[in-house]
Amino acid sequence: MTPQADDGLDLPASPDVDVLVIGGGNAGFCSAISAAESGAKRVLLIDACPENWAGGNSYFTAGAFRTVYHGLQDLLPIVNNVDEATAKKIDMQPYTTADFNADIDRICNGRSDPKLANLLINESNDAVKWLAKNGVRFQLSFNRQAYEVDGRFKFWGGMSLKTQDGGKGLIQDHLRAARALGIKVLFSTPAKRLVLDHKTGAVRFVVVQASNGLEREISTGSVILAAGGFEANPRMRAQYLGPNWDIAKVRGTPYNTGAVLELAMRDAHAKQVGNWSGCHSVAWDANAPAHAGDRQISNEFTKSGYPLGLMLNTHGERFVDEGVDLRNYTYAIFGKAILAQPDNAAFQVWDAQTTPWLRDEEYRDERVERIVGQTIEELARKCAEKGLRNPDKFLETIRTYNNAVEAFRAENPDLKWDPPIRDGLSTQSSKQRLPLAKSNWALSLTQGPFLAVKVTCGVTFTFGGLAVDPETAGVISAATNTVVPGLYCAGEMLGGLFYDNYPGGSGLTSGAVFGRRAGKAAAERASQSTFLPARL
Repeated sequence: MTPQADDGLDLPASPDVDVLVIGGGNAGFCSAISAAESGAKRVLLIDACPENWAGGNSYFTAGAFRTVYHGLQDLLPIVNNVDEATAKKIDMQPYTTADFNADIDRICNGRSDPKLANLLINESNDAVKWLAKNGVRFQLSFNRQAYEVDGRFKFWGGMSLKTQDGGKGLIQDHLRAARALGIKVLFSTPAKRLVLDHKTGAVRFVVVQASNGLEREISTGSVILAAGGFEANPRMRAQYLGPNWDIAKVRGTPYNTGAVLELAMRDAHAKQVGNWSGCHSVAWDANAPAHAGDRQISNEFTKSGYPLGLMLNTHGERFVDEGVDLRNYTYAIFGKAILAQPDNAAFQVWDAQTTPWLRDEEYRDERVERIVGQTIEELARKCAEKGLRNPDKFLETIRTYNNAVEAFRAENPDLKWDPPIRDGLSTQSSKQRLPLAKSNWALSLTQGPFLAVKVTCGVTFTFGGLAVDPETAGVISAATNTVVPGLYCAGEMLGGLFYDNYPGGSGLTSGAVFGRRAGKAAAERASQSTFLPARL
């Protein structure tokens, strides 16, 4: 990717391309690969980030893809980490279109655009198999989506599939596929303006900034916007998400600043839709960097073991039902709940019964500051050294919780703690009911040693975006309410799918489904276009 000496932009002598993709995460690469497969000969992908930040937010994910599947046998042909002996020990129920649809409807409060949601669901299985054909290495997610119970691997929550090496591996595989298809990739090349034809309204040029600071115009038959949301922009977070969101920690890339969203709205009058006050945010290591993720540690800053224990704020009070649902359906909203607490922080707490069930990549000594006490009183004292303001209330909350757990168990002695399912072990009995229940996986915290970890809010991606034609992912103009000719959108920039929350793993799947559609439509459009001369 060495810049040319004359202008700092590594382009051919003629900068005209068939399809220009803006943004180099999963959605951008899916768009570019689809365009190339659909006949576009000159596909260029540009990204504002330098090459050492390649991959956008996708790089920082665990690589989970939520997809319809028809049981284990449907997934085995595309995964590389299951031998015959292991396959015989796996319990995996099918995850049907009805299951996926019910999850989207329930988790997004019935607000998800039905056409977008139906396409996401119905094309999810084909999309992951298409990715596999293009070299994406898939695995069953034993470490994140299965518990070993009585010698059986029990998968749960409809999210059994992940990429090898998570987001890092996904981006490596996309780069490899792009090279094989002749797709050109340029880093440190931010898009600055869209130029539309004043007669037809079609996109004709994109003004980009080269590495030497000079601007160039690239004429193109089609443009696909896949540059992420505004989660790395403190001003926009405070403006759209609300108070305190400017101090949330950024989970992923610092280059998702919303600049391309604003560019599309300014230059193409792109219509805004979706949940602009909503986002995906998680329980995040309180000691993580503030303004960007760590590319080495990546997703391991996530702290998602809360269903196995309790979360208490710095005043010593619980503030969420840790067991209200399977983790896959709560982790993207509990970051918001933590941000709303005093000091924007909380303590996750477990005892010796459940600490062995915590995922090593998130909770090992090398990854997180573990606060350990042989007694719950010692744990409270040590947490006080790390910001717990009311140790007495902390102890009172846990003791009251323990009493409620024991009262429930006395009335329901036959119920078994079972983390792969909603097991019904609760704090709500006829004799004692907590004002804030723990609805599942409620075990008393009585067996030392005890463990606590301090967490805060890590913002992942924002839900507000652009309106598109579901069939082509073509961007709709707010001025005409029709598609802007030659302009498409995929990934986080596509609005209308997720509201308040999202079913875990559906973000990468959305990038694949709609990136694939955008790439195909963009290639078809480009084949019909006549380029204007490049103005250099």
